[in-house]
Amino acid sequence: VIDNVPLVAATMGMYDVTSFPQDSEFWQLIAFCAGTGGSMLVIGSAAGVAFMGMEKVDFFWYFKKVSGFAFAGYAAGIAAYLAVHNLNISLPTTLAEVPFLSGS
Repeated sequence: VIDNVPLVAATMGMYDVTSFPQDSEFWQLIAFCAGTGGSMLVIGSAAGVAFMGMEKVDFFWYFKKVSGFAFAGYAAGIAAYLAVHNLNISLPTTLAEVPFLSGS
């Protein structure tokens, strides 16, 4: 929620590759959380801090107007990730497998 860099550093130190192999679902979920979690608070990402400076937005305005939407997207993303992996939903792995893009 606050920053993505400490989250990744902490999990890399807590868990080793023997417990959770490279590219396992655990590391994919950590990558998702690190990539999107910092957006819930404007100070949680470099882009948010730049936005505050460029647009003269303060922390409380962002918290009231944007954080709820960012949290909803974050929670929906985690729910979708868990649904895909736990319900054995198969997603296309190439563009040719996407029905409306395959040309047939």
